[in-house]
Amino acid sequence: MRHWFFLAIAIAAEVAGTSFMKWSSVHGHLGGLAAMFVLLGASYYALSLAVTRVPVGLAYAVWEGVGLVAITLVSLAWFGESIGPAKAAGIVAVLGGILLIKRGMTPAPDEDTVPALAASR
Repeated sequence: MRHWFFLAIAIAAEVAGTSFMKWSSVHGHLGGLAAMFVLLGASYYALSLAVTRVPVGLAYAVWEGVGLVAITLVSLAWFGESIGPAKAAGIVAVLGGILLIKRGMTPAPDEDTVPALAASR
């Protein structure tokens, strides 16, 4: 369960870092770029912790997909950007894609049935 928490942290850090990138580009403040680098680094680190148990394909799909939806909402709320029907349809398609990837994942092998894998942990 904690691996999903790491994935949530990775998503939050990515969205915050991307938001600082936009803020810095609008206001010309280098502090925003520094925050962006730190947050995106933290995002990748948290993602690396998540993929120790969450399948990497699923983790990446959730990280990018949920991050995309979240940054779109942030851009609407804080940066005054707009959303049209095509962008809304794209968001729905991304979320649907995440669900399809999750549904297509095979369960991880049980540690009892794969002794070599269990011994290496």
